[in-house]
Amino acid sequence: MKHYNHRIFEKGETIAAVATPPGEGAIAVIRISGASAIDLAARIFSGPVHRYKSHTAHFGQILDKDGRSIDSVLLLVMRAPKSYTGEETVEIHCHGGSIVTRRVMARILEAGARAAQPGEFSLQAFLNGKLDLAQAEAVQQLIAAKNELAWQAAERQLQGSLSQKILEFQRELTAVAAVLEAWVDFPEEGLEFTSMEELLAELDRTTENMKALQSTFHEGKTIHEGLSLCLLGSPNVGKSSLMNALLGKERAIVTEIAGTTRDLLEDECMLSGLHFRLIDTAGIRETEEVVEKEGIRRSKQAMQDADFILLLLDASRRLTENDRQLLTLAPGHKTIVVWNKIDLALPTETIEWDSVVSISAREKFGFSELRSAIDKIIWKQGAPNKEEVVITQQRHFQALSQAISSCEDVIHGLKQNLSPEFITSDLRHALNELGTIIGLNVSEDILTAVFSKFCLGK
Repeated sequence: MKHYNHRIFEKGETIAAVATPPGEGAIAVIRISGASAIDLAARIFSGPVHRYKSHTAHFGQILDKDGRSIDSVLLLVMRAPKSYTGEETVEIHCHGGSIVTRRVMARILEAGARAAQPGEFSLQAFLNGKLDLAQAEAVQQLIAAKNELAWQAAERQLQGSLSQKILEFQRELTAVAAVLEAWVDFPEEGLEFTSMEELLAELDRTTENMKALQSTFHEGKTIHEGLSLCLLGSPNVGKSSLMNALLGKERAIVTEIAGTTRDLLEDECMLSGLHFRLIDTAGIRETEEVVEKEGIRRSKQAMQDADFILLLLDASRRLTENDRQLLTLAPGHKTIVVWNKIDLALPTETIEWDSVVSISAREKFGFSELRSAIDKIIWKQGAPNKEEVVITQQRHFQALSQAISSCEDVIHGLKQNLSPEFITSDLRHALNELGTIIGLNVSEDILTAVFSKFCLGK
């Protein structure tokens, strides 16, 4: 993977980038932001840009340095600080297509703008106080959202729901820190702002609330990143038929010949409102054929790596030795046993398993029961509330973990009657960790890690 070094934006710089995806389209949007954005636009646009009111759109021509027209465009002016970045901002809506967009962009750079790096407009917004760091991350999550739940979670974070929770934790811990600092600064005064029991109760409550937020990471990650679902089974039990049925297209070859699928097949689909990476595996059986053997090895590895498994059995025949071996190998906590081909016969054997469903992949019987079984495995504690604040970033999870650990050290120290000056350092560490989530006291490395993930033009 390419190593990315983010060049930190300097106040007053004017940057530009194409904000729409590459390729042919009706229009392309080029964004210019910085102290000289309006002056620059005035040099390349046919109209009197300096006289335009903020948040107005104007038709005209982008002109080359000799005054010849490059393209007919709409130009939008957004004056600071009432813009996304907090800087003077101009957007140019030109005709889509790589040649015209490239020529307009080249003219903007020729006039004095610097080509923006990925995420640099959002970085401007963060540095100008228009967004905190958690909200800036939500912008990229909103763009990358693959399902309705991911979009809702990103939208709540963009509106500040996560930031408000973090600020609430900080207020509560700051109040405790103030008492401890007073004990350190005025030990001889015998100040008693609050009792030790009340202080411990406040710390306990805040720590438990942080743990509750931290515990949402599993569902937040599931919503944002999706899951991998592995179709496993002996040869010819209908794995490829089920894959095609779930995808709604003929992705995998289906024949009566056992061992048709000899490698992993992957595709993406939506199930239960979530994004899934669906993996069809080679049928597992004993074989000496070299290619099939490698496919079976990959199937077993996919079984271990997958978030969960659909283990298919053929309802039209009795269990084979391969079937029984797979029932032994499959991890029970993430596996649903699926009796397939119930259009031919109903299962005659009983399997002791937590989750068993019966379907016909060919006739698409039993799919609602299958989806319900999938939901139960995914949402063991119930599906997330649409209004619930969830964390989706590993960075937030780690910061909360550090803050919780420090608070637990504070609680332990108070109970052991340790000197308050030792305890306050742990509390300051907790406050600093919480601050990194919303962008307080963050290093350049953290900013690089966050904004380098953004797309160009955002």
